Amino acid sequence: MIGINLLPYREEKRRAKRQQFYGLLGLVSILACLIAFSVYTVIDRYVEAQNAKNDFLKREIASLDKQIDEIKRLREQAQAMLARKQIIESLQRDRAEAVRLLSEVAKQMPEGVYLDSLEQKGARITMVGYAQSNARVSTLMRNIEASQWLENPQLGKIEAVPRDTRRFNRFTMVVTIRRTEVGKTNQEAGKK
Repeated sequence: MIGINLLPYREEKRRAKRQQFYGLLGLVSILACLIAFSVYTVIDRYVEAQNAKNDFLKREIASLDKQIDEIKRLREQAQAMLARKQIIESLQRDRAEAVRLLSEVAKQMPEGVYLDSLEQKGARITMVGYAQSNARVSTLMRNIEASQWLENPQLGKIEAVPRDTRRFNRFTMVVTIRRTEVGKTNQEAGKK
């Protein structure tokens, strides 16, 4: 006998297409999952690489911050040492200044002029003394102007006073020490 297929031909074709559709849908979904997974993996690797770079930069920035703090501390120490050095140089310069000052005043003092007091405040020196005449005070001022250690004599006041049965002129004079030239002269003397 001849076998007759009772199922309609179209139904069989639909089922085959449906199976083909579901198979393709499964393959496409698997392929989409694989693509999504690979994209996620690639992006995750980029994120991890960027995070590693960020961590490296943070460590380096922290290291540089420590170095900057160290540099600041060293600069402060250098400034403190320079300040100490300047103080020591000032003390070295001023150490012999009193001797040099007295020697220079004695050299520049003309005959007939006598000092009663000599007071120093910084670079200013106040001299109080007696002179036999006003001309002798003028000579003292000219001698101080010509001096290499003293400068700028300013006569404060001069008055006639009796002393030891003689008449003298009591004067007050302010003089300035030339410290910059003294320092240069000390350096030149040290080089010789």
